[in-house]
Amino acid sequence: MHISLDPPTAAEFAALYAETGWGSWPPETFERALSGTWAICTARDDDGVLVGMGRLISDGALHAFVTEMIVAERARGAGIGAAIVRCLVDEAHRRGVHDVQLFAARGRAGFYERNGFVRRPADGPGMDLALPASREPAGSGERNS
Repeated sequence: MHISLDPPTAAEFAALYAETGWGSWPPETFERALSGTWAICTARDDDGVLVGMGRLISDGALHAFVTEMIVAERARGAGIGAAIVRCLVDEAHRRGVHDVQLFAARGRAGFYERNGFVRRPADGPGMDLALPASREPAGSGERNS
């Protein structure tokens, strides 16, 4: 297994998304996601095929957020996810960001706990936006000057 900070192509990213059931998006969506990524860690098998990845989104100073921690089914259980998490955390720290956060997918919190993360208290901060995707964001309408 080869772990690196080399990004996948948008096509590889899309293929891993589809293979693992994360969903399907137009190719340009994956291109935009990659271009907005602060750091990325990939895992490739001995043939160079992408089998796992994780991304960091960050302000570059205070906070970094782990997103899209994905490992192909056929590669799970071999420590690839843990290696990707370590790679991302190490890279955030190397760049001077020590507050690394994430939202664990349902049923996956134990994995992150085994890799150094702790759960927020039930009354702790953190929320997800629950508005329908078609709703116009606040402040996007015309303004009276």
